[in-house]
Amino acid sequence: MNSDAPKRFLSRVALAAFAIVVMSHYSSAAERPLQKINVAYSSISGNVSPLWVTQDKGFFRKYGLDVQAILIESGTTTAQALVAGDISFASVAGPAAIQSNLRGSDIVIVAGVINTLTFQLYTDKGILRPDQFKGKSLGVTRFGSATDFAIRYAIEKYGLDSSKDVSILQLGNQPAQLAALEAGRVQGVMLSAPTSLRAKKLGFPMLADLQMLGLEYQHTSIATSRALIKSKPELVKDFMRAYIEGIHYAKTHRKETLEILARYLRTDDMEVLEDTYESIIMTLLPEKPYPTLKGIQIILRELGQKDTAARSARPEQFVDLSIVKELESSGFIEKLYKSAAVAKAAPRTEPIASAKTNKENPTVQPAEVKTKPIGSEERTKQVAKQIPVTVERATTTVQKGNSQTYVVKAGDTLSKIAEQFYGTHGKWEKIYEMNRESLKNPNYIYVGMKLIIPADS
Repeated sequence: MNSDAPKRFLSRVALAAFAIVVMSHYSSAAERPLQKINVAYSSISGNVSPLWVTQDKGFFRKYGLDVQAILIESGTTTAQALVAGDISFASVAGPAAIQSNLRGSDIVIVAGVINTLTFQLYTDKGILRPDQFKGKSLGVTRFGSATDFAIRYAIEKYGLDSSKDVSILQLGNQPAQLAALEAGRVQGVMLSAPTSLRAKKLGFPMLADLQMLGLEYQHTSIATSRALIKSKPELVKDFMRAYIEGIHYAKTHRKETLEILARYLRTDDMEVLEDTYESIIMTLLPEKPYPTLKGIQIILRELGQKDTAARSARPEQFVDLSIVKELESSGFIEKLYKSAAVAKAAPRTEPIASAKTNKENPTVQPAEVKTKPIGSEERTKQVAKQIPVTVERATTTVQKGNSQTYVVKAGDTLSKIAEQFYGTHGKWEKIYEMNRESLKNPNYIYVGMKLIIPADS
């Protein structure tokens, strides 16, 4: 008998065992037992749409996760649930996660979902100028929330003191804010899609559109704990794989995503649904969901006015970029978008049935929809409807000696205004220099703000 035979046999066994280990490591997560986890979201808005899509289309299960999605209508309470270990992940406003971390928790942001302010400032029909807010009441969801930051930020840019000139009330979610505006309890609220479109339909004027600024801000994030990342790194990666695939699906499957939005937003109003789809999913959701360090710095600067810990903190303390970075470098994200590119011009849809309530599940079921292609002329009209509107005062200009005064309208930037008055956007600095007393930063102009336009030389 060949004495080398047993050695060769053992070598083959060892090699086979190694192959089994490797194959099992890279096998589909769907073949492994599902891991049960709780995931919270803190509002019913378009910002949460990736989570809803990921859950409803089975991407969590695809990557081995049995997810229970829980609504906790408070970013602060959601952060507390993360700290307590009651939930593993949260779709939550950046300020809530950051404030919790500043108080000593190990909460960390692993993904940036919405990296700019999406709010529009809607006002009582009697409010036509920012100075009319003096002595009035404004509504936010909760103190310390993104709505709280946004409304204080806008008010102070209008030259008012948010702690003295106005009263700020906690009202709860966005529908509750709109209800308070309708009842006359407050005279201004910060809203985003779809509630902002409802306010517009009710005839409330929009005084400012903060999304037009393009200001980096960690509006919505995915947060978890550093302890979970350390103890179960593969679970965190699987969660993010599923979530990123959910974003891709939402961007490439309009009809199906509208059906999901109809159920969670509890409406079959196609104008509301399509506005949410276009303004949030197609415009703001990133393919590579990195958090925004600049946006976190802005939050820290605001918090630092009252919190000494925020003044010395660095944005890097509040994020873990490693998960998204690994998924990008591995080619995972690129492969998704190569398999199905995002449609740049998707067909419109119309409802053919109302949303129905399921008695066993008290949520509204998606409306049945059908695809209806439209011509370019009709598309132009529909796109025009999506452009934010503001009150007539925004377009007025007044002669003043050799200069003019101009009232900022929605969508304006200094370069656009320069092109309007001088024929070239390159002369925006002339306007900035003339208005330095009121413009601390050339990016911060607001609907209703008056600018002096110097004569061209």
